[in-house]
Amino acid sequence: MSKINSTRSGCKDVFHAFMVQNATYEGELEIPCIAPETTVPEKLISFSKAVSGTDYDAWVHFYEDDVSIERLWNRPFRYLPILKRYKGVIAPDFSLYRDMPLVMQYWNIYRSHAIAVWLQSEGIPIIANVRWGDKRTYDVCCCGVPRSATIAVGSHGCIKLLQDRGFFINGLDYAVKKLNPKMIVVYGTAPDAIFGKYKNVGIKILQFDSDYMIAHRKEVGE
Repeated sequence: MSKINSTRSGCKDVFHAFMVQNATYEGELEIPCIAPETTVPEKLISFSKAVSGTDYDAWVHFYEDDVSIERLWNRPFRYLPILKRYKGVIAPDFSLYRDMPLVMQYWNIYRSHAIAVWLQSEGIPIIANVRWGDKRTYDVCCCGVPRSATIAVGSHGCIKLLQDRGFFINGLDYAVKKLNPKMIVVYGTAPDAIFGKYKNVGIKILQFDSDYMIAHRKEVGE
């Protein structure tokens, strides 16, 4: 880990260096390190709904279109008071599409961590989100994530198609071996075929239905 200078006198902060002003970093790409969090969510709310919501007992998540997260990146101080009303935040889930240029995937990992570290510095409880693309991102996505702690992953949209499922399973397996989490918060389905082996070694799996799953149940009258 290292600490690097994050300010430049007289320059406009177009890279949001203020977010990592007091951060430490891990890996060759210097991904900001997120501190471990001991509290866990009892319910989740998407960032889009949280902006105008009042269910402040929930934790805010970003498992939705990137345009929603870009709002936070582009205007962080506008949304900071809103996020402070809630119990906590799962770190932003910027997309890592496998056909996206690798440098952009790394940039999205960095941005997720930069926002998380900044929100932690503002007193907001944060659970690190781990998102990967193909095997080139498996190690980088674990940089700056606390070990032997709670992590979050999003399975929604990642395991339905066979070609996606393999990347999800392999990346998750890598992350679990690397990070040795005590708990995994899962947004979306958490089938035993994928998560059962982690339960068997004592890792707690805390699963939350996606908004799509909830809406689908209402449509079919469950």
